Amino acid sequence: MSEYDYDELGLVAGLEIHQQLDTATKLFCQCPTELREPEESTRTFTRYLHPTRSELGEIDQAALEESKVDREFEYLAYDSTCLVEEDDEPPHELDEEALETVLEIAQLMDMKPVDQANVMRKLVVDGSNTSGFQRSTLIATEGEIETDDGAVGIEDLLLEEESAQRVAETDKGVRYSLDRLGIPLVEIGTKPDISSPEQALEAAERIGMLLRSTGKVKRGLGTIRQDVNVSIAEGARVEIKGVQSLDDIDDIVRNEVARQAKLVEIREELAEREASIGETQDVTAVFDGTDSGVIGGALGSGGSVMAVPLYGFDGIVGREVAPDRRLGTEFSDYAKRHGAGGIFHTDELPAYGVTEDEVADLRAAVGAESEDAVAIVAADTDVAEGSIEAVAERAGVALEGVPEETRGANDDGTTRYLRPLPGAARMYPETDVPPVEPDPSDVPEPELLTEKVERYQDEYDLGAGLAEQVAYGRRMPLFEELVAEGIDPTLAASTLESTLTELRRDDVAVEVLTETHLRDVLGMVDDGDLPNEGVGDLLTALTEDPDRTAAEAADAEDLGGADDEAVREAIAEVVERNEAQVEEEGMQAFSGLMGECMGALRGKADGDLVSELLREEIQKRA
Repeated sequence: MSEYDYDELGLVAGLEIHQQLDTATKLFCQCPTELREPEESTRTFTRYLHPTRSELGEIDQAALEESKVDREFEYLAYDSTCLVEEDDEPPHELDEEALETVLEIAQLMDMKPVDQANVMRKLVVDGSNTSGFQRSTLIATEGEIETDDGAVGIEDLLLEEESAQRVAETDKGVRYSLDRLGIPLVEIGTKPDISSPEQALEAAERIGMLLRSTGKVKRGLGTIRQDVNVSIAEGARVEIKGVQSLDDIDDIVRNEVARQAKLVEIREELAEREASIGETQDVTAVFDGTDSGVIGGALGSGGSVMAVPLYGFDGIVGREVAPDRRLGTEFSDYAKRHGAGGIFHTDELPAYGVTEDEVADLRAAVGAESEDAVAIVAADTDVAEGSIEAVAERAGVALEGVPEETRGANDDGTTRYLRPLPGAARMYPETDVPPVEPDPSDVPEPELLTEKVERYQDEYDLGAGLAEQVAYGRRMPLFEELVAEGIDPTLAASTLESTLTELRRDDVAVEVLTETHLRDVLGMVDDGDLPNEGVGDLLTALTEDPDRTAAEAADAEDLGGADDEAVREAIAEVVERNEAQVEEEGMQAFSGLMGECMGALRGKADGDLVSELLREEIQKRA
């Protein structure tokens, strides 16, 4: 249980769900939407990106701060990369399949499509898009979903292009892969109607279910991302980016509420102390001959040590504001954004090779008394100067409480500073793409996954558990295609969910199996060319050589079905070898001999047939 009363704190939260669509081609070109391995790239090129002014002459502050870090962006291109992705050709018209899919999603949330959809440019200069902006289109507004704690309004639904995939840091900047750039992405933004961590999680789960109900969204790690906006009454709106796992959302909200509440407490204590921020100073001389590896390394390469006195901050810089994160960690995040490795502060010193005498000399150099704290940065001179100014700025905000900012989600449910909140200046019209007029009249409303589960049980006689696995599974669209083609529903469902799961647990590389493999294997069963019991063996054989067809693999592995006479002969041989046991136990020997018969036939015969013939053979000899 949380120690906080969320109603009393005035918690307000909203979600932004970003989901890749499973379309054949990208949003503004005809390139495929399949991810590639970096090793498959055929060439590279570089870009340098800088912020541009809006139509009103304004520069977005988030983009401006991003541009202060001078970086080269390297892009991996592939044999499927086109000029649109490289920003060497204007974008094509909006992809029709993607538009139809988002209109289906809008229907599921009772949203009203706009009369005319205009593509906008959203300024992004972190290198994740070769053009320096992301294209985004408002498709629908004013929807609603239900949760146990009440309705949550849906503010808007946008169709966007996915960003390039970050591959690695380089000596000069960042390396991106262009395989992901341009994949259609739906963004769903809720209204700030969420009032508890539990409701945030439930709302995200509900939206996720609605998205999967279309059968037209990509599945797997990285295909869906959740951003969470959180504030409390005395705090500030904070946008938390990149929550990868749905299960982390409630912890993210819970920890952010705690962080803001503790920052408010710190603000009040600093006010009582009449705290203030001093001027930044060069204190390199204090650490001449230091034994600190970090500081000595910076000075040895010609760098400097810069400091800022934090009057009245003693004991507060080291105070925890989130699990394993302190106010000093918040300061350090700002320093890191300007190129420093981090900061040291007197709440944690002496340590890291810094001695008590050096701490005393540091305090004296900046005029800090016992009730004060000092933060320092050791790095190349330009980096140290920029970083300590950022620390001083963030410390100044601590006097006011909680800063409005964009933060990144960490794996442990905490967050880190990324950049200031973006403003309206980052959006402006895209003049290269004509507007479209969304027409939902011909778009069917998808069946909800909850409704599919009930239908699979009623119509196909699947058990509740298997029906839910199939409906919520990533191969649900394939299951429906197979059943429409005449494949037995139970066989299709158990193969796609149970058999593949068992093979994966046995370290069989089922990820190399294509839909064609699965369709052909089940087709062989339907045609009588492969018994049910041979499905697992044939799929395993196909993983070992995926270039073979199912029929070729069955022939090579001798997995075809045996005729009734061959099955009878194999069973008779097993019974004859165990004649003494049969004479003594009669039909009680059935269970043990059944396994031996199936092993002898190596999956070439259906279990029901083997069972029937084995019973006949035992009765003859008992």
